[in-house]
Amino acid sequence: MQNLALLVLCFTLGIALRRTGRLPEGAPAALNAVIINVALPALALAYIPDIPITPALGQAVMVAWLMFGFAAAFFYVAARVWRLSRETTGALILTAGLANTSFVGLPMIEAFFGRHGMGLGLVIDQLGSYLILATFGILVASVFSGTAFDPQRVVRKVLGFPPLWAIVIALALRPFDYPDWLSALLHRLGDLVAPLALLSVGCQLRLGAINGNARKLGLGLAFKLVAAPVAMSLVLVGLLDAEGESMRITLFEAAMPPMIGAAIVAMEHKLDPPLITLMVGIGIPLSFLTLPVWHAVLARL
Repeated sequence: MQNLALLVLCFTLGIALRRTGRLPEGAPAALNAVIINVALPALALAYIPDIPITPALGQAVMVAWLMFGFAAAFFYVAARVWRLSRETTGALILTAGLANTSFVGLPMIEAFFGRHGMGLGLVIDQLGSYLILATFGILVASVFSGTAFDPQRVVRKVLGFPPLWAIVIALALRPFDYPDWLSALLHRLGDLVAPLALLSVGCQLRLGAINGNARKLGLGLAFKLVAAPVAMSLVLVGLLDAEGESMRITLFEAAMPPMIGAAIVAMEHKLDPPLITLMVGIGIPLSFLTLPVWHAVLARL
């Protein structure tokens, strides 16, 4: 409850600081830079060396890729049924197909499962959500915006992402034990993820105009917060007979709200900006209600 209270407090403070003008417009970008370049790499180095290499790890990453493929197929069909524009379809594939497995996911895992689950969450985020965004996500954004796909840009984005390098280094350091001082330092830096991430999300909250976007918004959030995790549960539990805490954390991550990074990429490609803003701005606070429900459901599996 203390961790959950911290998340709600930081999210609320972010909203309040933006509305009162106590933070400059560029504050969220600065907070995100600290998270990406300092806190997330420290978190990877702190927790990944202790993650057991099991089939569950592969299944966890696979679920993120399956969910994106499911979203692409679903919204491709939905675009024809509901006559959605090309830009709207691309926006929904990106924002409803990729979960916020880092800025919201990691703090939520810490709150509901404890710190020991954050390593698995980080692997899902980096080898699942981020890698998809940096490859197929950029491809989808380019196709639905009509711009050319640049393979070199994709490679630069993947290779230039600090948390991904931290994962590689952490895996290489698995046979070794950290000195106590280094372990404590990495954990303290990793602890910055939760408060800074939710503060950043609160600062960026923009409800915008719901009029004219209600149907598209409802379709996108219903898919992301309900249909997608249900479908992944059927695959992981129903078909693969997965069980245990790794399965629960994997499906909990699948139930996360839209990914902020995916929204940024979609905005850069001008894929229905008002809808993108609503998907993130409403999806994240709404997930504070849906995620406890999902945690209760998963506890029964």
